Amino acid sequence: MPAALGAEFVLLAALWGASFLFMLLGAAEFGPWATAGLRVAIASVVLLPILLWAGHWPTLRQHARAILLIGLLNSAIPFALYAYALLHISTGVSAILNATTPLFGALVAWLWLKDVPGPARAVGLGVGFVGVLLLSWPKADFSVGGAGWAVLACLGATLSYGISASCTKRYLSGVHPLATATGSQIGATLGLALPAWWFWPTQTPSATAWGAMLAVGVLCTALAYLLFFRLIEKAGPSKTLTVTFLIPVFAMGYGGWLLGETITLPMVLGGGVILAGVALATGWVRWPWGHNRAQSGA
Repeated sequence: MPAALGAEFVLLAALWGASFLFMLLGAAEFGPWATAGLRVAIASVVLLPILLWAGHWPTLRQHARAILLIGLLNSAIPFALYAYALLHISTGVSAILNATTPLFGALVAWLWLKDVPGPARAVGLGVGFVGVLLLSWPKADFSVGGAGWAVLACLGATLSYGISASCTKRYLSGVHPLATATGSQIGATLGLALPAWWFWPTQTPSATAWGAMLAVGVLCTALAYLLFFRLIEKAGPSKTLTVTFLIPVFAMGYGGWLLGETITLPMVLGGGVILAGVALATGWVRWPWGHNRAQSGA
């Protein structure tokens, strides 16, 4: 990957890693529903003029039904679930669980699209979910407000991402990504409008909370989407998706530096096992003997 694209790749990971910090700061005062709703509304306001300027409004209108549905699955549901989870678990743990997205994506593609994984990918799925157990088992408290519900919320968000990926592949193949990105944010805004209004905070949020919402909407959603699709175009989807490996590193760094969160041994071990599973399941790392046999033509 050229140096310029490599810098954009790191920037994308840094932005998405920061989204957990900003969502936490926002959710502490806005609550989960308003936080998610504001995030996608701000992103929509930023992306819509770009879409119109680029001339992709007809594409959005043509595929509006599928794109709006993707917005619910890829933004509205996950953002609300993460905003809830961050009120109960650390940003680092949330980001590590977010790294299971490719695992759920592969699992949904296997069950729905009959995209049967090979032996290495199947092992990767198993290893990844073992890592989830290692990370989440100490937090399996399902009392009211317990961390167990927050872990399930994160996993529900990543499952929603996985379903969204298969929906996109099945119904939106060939659609310009800017139309999908903008339309999905508009769809998420429409889906979250009522709950965000209903659960809007009774006390006026602080300037810090508003600043966090602007940052997560403009930087971590609108700008991050533009970077993401630019990298897909320039470097290809396989290389771009490996950004998953860097996001938890940035999220844990921000959490430790700015919030004083502790990076524990279970976080490191569980996160390492999850990332190893993701690396196998996505084909980023291949079995050495499989690579050698492929080279020999066997």
